[in-house]
Amino acid sequence: MRYDEFLAKVREHGEYADQAEAERAARAVLGLLGQRLVDGERKDLAAQLPEELQSAVLTAGPQEAFGVEEFLRRLARQLSATEQTAQWDASAVLTTLAEAVSGGELNQILTQLPAGYAPLFGKAHLA
Repeated sequence: MRYDEFLAKVREHGEYADQAEAERAARAVLGLLGQRLVDGERKDLAAQLPEELQSAVLTAGPQEAFGVEEFLRRLARQLSATEQTAQWDASAVLTTLAEAVSGGELNQILTQLPAGYAPLFGKAHLA
């Protein structure tokens, strides 16, 4: 998926006012997701993202294990938003991500995350 297509999907899913708002959410969510993934998986995910978004995943910082509640707290702090808004943002970006990457890659990502993350990817049946 091309960069403009990815952001258009995020904007559509998140009902954002403009592309800049969608891009801000995408970079923040992908960065936090990158922190949850081991280095090899970060690289595999980045390879399937538009080039403009790859650095958000690859330069996310050291890998950490944290649950979905902490993910949303961190995202809310980054975006200066409520946790409810952060959940909306995460869902908009991660649902788009699920549409953009291969099924095998999505399975690899979800395997590394606790079940509570699956609904954010639009995969509530996996929770």
